[in-house]
Amino acid sequence: MHQSSPDIVTFGESMALFMPPEHKALERATVLEQGFGGAESNVAIGIARLGGSAGWFGALGNDPFGKMILKTLRGEGVDVSRAAQSDEASTGMMFRETVAGRMAVHYYRKHSAASRMEPEQLDEDYIRGAKLLHVTGITAALSDSCRRTVKRAIEIAKDAGVKVSFDPNLRLKLWTIEEARETLLPFAEQADYFLPGWDELKLLYDTDSYEEVKTKLTQLKAVTVIKGVGDTTVVLENGTETPVPFYPAEKVVDTVGAGDGFCAGFLAGLMKGMTPAEAVGLASINGSLVVQMRGDWEALPEWSAVEQRMSAKAWVER
Repeated sequence: MHQSSPDIVTFGESMALFMPPEHKALERATVLEQGFGGAESNVAIGIARLGGSAGWFGALGNDPFGKMILKTLRGEGVDVSRAAQSDEASTGMMFRETVAGRMAVHYYRKHSAASRMEPEQLDEDYIRGAKLLHVTGITAALSDSCRRTVKRAIEIAKDAGVKVSFDPNLRLKLWTIEEARETLLPFAEQADYFLPGWDELKLLYDTDSYEEVKTKLTQLKAVTVIKGVGDTTVVLENGTETPVPFYPAEKVVDTVGAGDGFCAGFLAGLMKGMTPAEAVGLASINGSLVVQMRGDWEALPEWSAVEQRMSAKAWVER
């Protein structure tokens, strides 16, 4: 069953997501809304909606949640032909609530099917046949075997001349900053595109100095896209900085998934032949549209909506 790979392949853990109706605490909720989320599957959906070709693989439980995730991804046009379902371990779960205006997430992902991924399970030809492999630091944080799997996937890609995009997606609930540095900084050195947030860089390089961070980043061979330097995104390529202003969001409803929307826009833009700075312009519009609706990936826009905003030079005040 050998089909050619999509342009962009990514993998990681997708979890069933449960949320009480707005403004209710989990403790007092009697009803929960069911969905799912995962940085990499969010990115894959985002790319597919923008007309790009994307594949996601990872391990899910052979349970109702794993089935829901696979069916939804397939319905969104993401290739899931390499995703695995395990009878031994279950799909991870997360519960999200807003308490006193702040969002809290509770994970039930220990020993999940995804945390047991092994390098041997990678379909090497699938990665070799892609144009770009996208990985995040979340997958590497799940377990030792996951870390080795990400490492191996990057090796396979580099070996085949496939570009590597890396979003550190720092989650200090999953590991310490020391552990994160040890794994993530070497990944950044191997990446062709590095997509960190400014706050993540301060933690990873242990400094508040932009100049110091810039010096470190200039040593990487990656095109680095720094999100959130004030209200701009800075593209750092061969030592040259190009600031791209944020695209304003009319209203902010839910910031979850904004980074994944940004990433999907950036990668889709590259695949459309844009320069990194142009792709960041598209990424900013994508991210700004995601925050205007609740959910992890539900608000990811279709290409027509983004294209309309890219061509509308002047915004109409309503």
